[in-house]
Amino acid sequence: MTQWNDAKTKPVSSDITEKSNALPARYFIDDDVFEMEKEKVFGQYWVYAGHANSIKEAGQYFTRTIGGRDLIVARDDSGEICAVENFSARDGEELLEDAPMTDPEHVDPDALVEPESIHVDSIGPLLFVNLRKNPMPLAEQAGVMKDRLEALPLEEYEHATRIVSEVECNWKVFSSNYSECDHCQANHQDWIKGISLNESELEVNDYHWVLHYTHAEDVDDEMRIHDEHEAQFHYFWPNFTVNMYGTADGYGTYIVDPIDTDRFQLIADYYFRDSELSEEEREFVRTSRQLQEEDFELVERQWEGLKTGALAQAQLGPNEHTVHKFHQLAQEAYNS
Repeated sequence: MTQWNDAKTKPVSSDITEKSNALPARYFIDDDVFEMEKEKVFGQYWVYAGHANSIKEAGQYFTRTIGGRDLIVARDDSGEICAVENFSARDGEELLEDAPMTDPEHVDPDALVEPESIHVDSIGPLLFVNLRKNPMPLAEQAGVMKDRLEALPLEEYEHATRIVSEVECNWKVFSSNYSECDHCQANHQDWIKGISLNESELEVNDYHWVLHYTHAEDVDDEMRIHDEHEAQFHYFWPNFTVNMYGTADGYGTYIVDPIDTDRFQLIADYYFRDSELSEEEREFVRTSRQLQEEDFELVERQWEGLKTGALAQAQLGPNEHTVHKFHQLAQEAYNS
């Protein structure tokens, strides 16, 4: 792969105060930045861990790796959710075997008393962890998203299916692409025919933004989890989305889970009234999967371009409000 001469590719600005300035490319391609993000991004903010419905019984647990640290998320004897690091302070050995949220294991809750606990909080049944000793409250980071989601009966919906994809791209490239739908007309033409983006609204908050849009065709109220005649796509900094669909009685979540500088996993979970998918729900998930694959193709091309070194710093368009917000939050974390 051709690497451009550094002299030809100077960053526009050392910071991104101006809304037209994106993060310099080195923040996407340098391995040192990824290592820094483990502490300054994933070790500082509230990060989605999983769904409370997956550990309904005392002693059930699943594992997650966040900020390079292996965690156990479990329900204790009193019914409360706790999180601890998955290693023994005595010998440094792993306490429990890995268990995904979709296939939780059981453990004696007394075995989790020794490790130091991690902060846990929730938005309805959605569980979040924070690795800092004195984090900001989850309610502060989530803002209006917490009130909006807790007004919905999220806990009444069952996990129906999970799709995990490994993508050759830095996690921030995908997250920036997801933040707004400027690419939708060109990249999701089959899907875009059924919605009216002329009636869309983008709302940007401190650590959370949401794209609202209405469908061109009318959909019965019982076909959605919320009352409004719209879909809602929430993004919660740094790497979590909640998708309220306008044509399905259910919701989805995405975790944009970094693996290293060059790869991430997209963990897509779907929740419906029943864990057994109907044929209509299967078709809905298939359509969602098609959109994911179209996005993967787009961001992998972007990533290949970034790695050439031909562009030291991108210039954002006037409509890329949440992309700029995402880059600002990243820079604030790096500078903290």
